[in-house]
Amino acid sequence: MKRIVFFKLCFVLLSLFSFSQAKYLDNHSCKECHEKIYDEFQSSQHAKGYFNDELHRKIADTVDKNKYACATCHMPMADNLKDLISGEARPDKNNKTHTDAISCYFCHTIAYVKSAHKFNINTKARQAENYKPTLYGRLHNPDDSDKHSSASNPVYAKKVCMGCHSHKLNDNNVTIFRAMDKKQDSIGCIECHMPEIEGGAEKMDKRARGQHASHKFLGIHDKEFRKTGVDINISAEKKKLTVVLTNKMEHPLIIQPARAKFLKIEVDRKNKVIWQNYKTDPAEDKQGYFAYSFKRDKTDIIIPATATEGSVHNLNAKETKRLIYKIPSFEKGDRVTVSLYVQMAKSDCAKVIKLEDENLTKPILIKKVVLKL
Repeated sequence: MKRIVFFKLCFVLLSLFSFSQAKYLDNHSCKECHEKIYDEFQSSQHAKGYFNDELHRKIADTVDKNKYACATCHMPMADNLKDLISGEARPDKNNKTHTDAISCYFCHTIAYVKSAHKFNINTKARQAENYKPTLYGRLHNPDDSDKHSSASNPVYAKKVCMGCHSHKLNDNNVTIFRAMDKKQDSIGCIECHMPEIEGGAEKMDKRARGQHASHKFLGIHDKEFRKTGVDINISAEKKKLTVVLTNKMEHPLIIQPARAKFLKIEVDRKNKVIWQNYKTDPAEDKQGYFAYSFKRDKTDIIIPATATEGSVHNLNAKETKRLIYKIPSFEKGDRVTVSLYVQMAKSDCAKVIKLEDENLTKPILIKKVVLKL
């Protein structure tokens, strides 16, 4: 029965993705006019996919070595999307519609986003065969080029991000990803992750706009940007340490099931650590470790695709949490350091997936706050 439901969903999805075979504009072709935006995009996570994102590739292959169901969001312009999802084809490094990952053409040809239970569906604009395609965006009075026409579309201020970044449930209706709720719109995402920066959108700024939306898609991989999402406040009295975390973001602190974010807390006295919130594993501190956990038939698992249960310890959007720790009595001169870290692939993942890039499991500092008594 589940298999029938899966194929019905795939049929609906693919029918909504289908459009006339207008010429595909690969990422590199955009560089001719949008050189700066192209360079920004190439440095972004949207340019990462099956072939250049080790963590994504190995998780996808662990879930299913034959089918590439992740293509829906991670290889959405594939010219054989149906075959990738069904397992009749595999990702091809010689196919530009595969190697472009979440391509410029894909994001700029979304007509609207259909809300759905398991995951939202990006509905592509139908392009007239043998005519240059129309690309969408938020520019007023946009310019055309010899490669494409341009038009403004309200979806780019409302729902465009929700096609892939809203939520994902597996076949057992277990949530394995959630970044946005139904009340949100994309303008909040754009203002934060695509801020206006100097320079026109085109190499020749014909309309002298002077600014464009950054296509770096700033996020956790940017050292300065990741400092801005959470406020950390510390107070200490007698044998109690209070850490107050405030999530300033419009999405939860932890949204990807492979990641973990955690606190490392140390109390130093005369250059010696006299107390810390965990001994060897950050997960020992249940209140300061933020991650998804999954079970299949009551057994703990790491890969969530087949999970029958799931939960997450999180700091929700705009939420403040007060964490209380009991420690030895403070003395004058003590130094308290609270650091928030992220692991792109939490330690449990490394037990299941062999990762060559050590940076994926290495804790990366998000923010550090120090209190001197």
